[in-house]
Amino acid sequence: MTSQIYLYLSTTGHRSGKRHEIEIWYVEHEGCYYLVSEKGEAAHWVRNIRADPAVRFRLGRGWDDDAAYMEGSASFPVDAAVIAAVEAKMDAKYGWSNGLIVAVCGN
Repeated sequence: MTSQIYLYLSTTGHRSGKRHEIEIWYVEHEGCYYLVSEKGEAAHWVRNIRADPAVRFRLGRGWDDDAAYMEGSASFPVDAAVIAAVEAKMDAKYGWSNGLIVAVCGN
């Protein structure tokens, strides 16, 4: 597992069409990165992904990191085994896993 602390996710605003970036906790599982939306469907970044699943992301320790962005897509896993594995990893890493799980995978 990578030692990077955050995933920086860039989405396209569902109303504005402008790029938005957030810093968020993540876990890696089977080649994808998984995020949890504490606000579920109400989170703006989730609404943005629902409207346009194409995303850019990078891993890093802070906003000023020079890490390159990757192109990818986001989705909402429904496989119970994947969800359970991601929740267990989030609990182990952060002590928290409540919310809507979102997968971010590179192209």
